[in-house]
Amino acid sequence: MKRALALLVLAAVVTAPAYSYRILYKEQFYRLYRQNFYQYPERIAENIYWLEHALAADFANPLFALARIEDPAHWERYRYLFMMHVNLKMVDLYLRWGSKYNKFTAYFFNYPWQRQNLESLETAESLFRTALYYWDEALEWSARAWELRTLQLPQIQYWQDENHRIETGSLDYEAIIGRHLNRLEDVRRAFLQMDEYTY
Repeated sequence: MKRALALLVLAAVVTAPAYSYRILYKEQFYRLYRQNFYQYPERIAENIYWLEHALAADFANPLFALARIEDPAHWERYRYLFMMHVNLKMVDLYLRWGSKYNKFTAYFFNYPWQRQNLESLETAESLFRTALYYWDEALEWSARAWELRTLQLPQIQYWQDENHRIETGSLDYEAIIGRHLNRLEDVRRAFLQMDEYTY
């Protein structure tokens, strides 16, 4: 009995990899991101990991796209919108991550932790600047998608709405990130002016 159970467990362990499949394509990584984001939104680094892989991977065959692709022009618009959308998600995630390190006010009673607060602000600034990089990438992909705006992909209407908001100026992360960086610099300046006499 024990031998049969041991053989059954061994067979299950040996054949377990047979049920898995390799994740190769942008759409697969994006699905993993969405699944992880909705289950664990607080795991920002993990969500960024999946999106970075989505940016680096190849597109799946148009049959497996997240929208119905009818011809090469629709396929081209889909790819541009996908890249724009993923870069926008990266901007959102880096802003969220940076806000965890950002300080909005330099209180006088925080002087004993001045160095730690300055390090935290440095980390926040780095994350905000990374978000700015992804915003620039999103702008490039948005401009390409905008040229094909007459082609409609109803399954990804939200991405088309993002494209419209970017191109009409109603979505401007550069201004938002700029405000974060300006406020961060003001707080940094206040921390640097602190000394034992202001405490």
